[in-house]
Amino acid sequence: MLKADLLRSLTIDPRLHPRGQPQLSAASGLVCANARVYVVADDEHHLAVFGDGTSPGRLHRLFDGDLPDDRKARKRLKPDLETLLWLPMRRALVALGSGSRPNRHTGVLIPLDVDGEPLAGPLHFDLQPLYEPLRAALGEINIEGAMLLGEEFVLLNRGVAGRSDNVAVHYPLQALIDAIDGRMRTVAPALIRRYTLGHLDAVPLAFTDAAALPDGGWVFSAVAEDTGDSYADGDCNGSVVGVVDAGGELVAPHRLDGPWKVEGVAARVEAEGMSLCLVTDADDPAQASQLLLARL
Repeated sequence: MLKADLLRSLTIDPRLHPRGQPQLSAASGLVCANARVYVVADDEHHLAVFGDGTSPGRLHRLFDGDLPDDRKARKRLKPDLETLLWLPMRRALVALGSGSRPNRHTGVLIPLDVDGEPLAGPLHFDLQPLYEPLRAALGEINIEGAMLLGEEFVLLNRGVAGRSDNVAVHYPLQALIDAIDGRMRTVAPALIRRYTLGHLDAVPLAFTDAAALPDGGWVFSAVAEDTGDSYADGDCNGSVVGVVDAGGELVAPHRLDGPWKVEGVAARVEAEGMSLCLVTDADDPAQASQLLLARL
């Protein structure tokens, strides 16, 4: 078991939230940069920014309008932002929809100022040029992780037992830049690599996020969620984190010691090992997502 310590709850000022919530409850994508923690939640129209360990996070709007309060209607209409990555050559964050439904094919470029604060006017772009060839190759897709790996842009597909695979999909980095700039019709993946992650208590593990490492490998998070498709939620048996080496080989994952449903990961390599920041999905609007720290 790998110990995960609680750093903070992802609280926000309820006066700034469309439904008056005092917390994010469905955190899904995480970037730690510029002395800040940036989080997207898969059922929000906003980016949340946290500057310290206690102050409420600040919300920055990514989409016009507000999602309905009804849970089923909200799920049906949400853009389902599941990934967040740092794009240094644009000094911007990039959030990506999961692609699991036709209304979940939008990416968002979020420029930052010199202090790391989001600027007004996020740019929306179409993910169909990337997702349609991938759907043709895999059938069902549910993109849950994204990272820059050297000169490559890598997506992680979250598998569902009997329906789809856990897959790392490699593209040239330029494919992402072209998609953002609207210059691309379609592009096929350069490499599709499938991974078998095992089970927790008889429930299959599936990718939820990844972060690149300096040596060319990457660290990932995965959860054992008892669900039969890429749309419906299910009971979560727990989470693991693991490493894929620079050759693409899976290193044995480590089970986390709590009932966490980890949906986002950020990594920092240090002399004594690796520090991982993790965000959880509470799957309950009344419960706050959590920011955790684990060390490998």
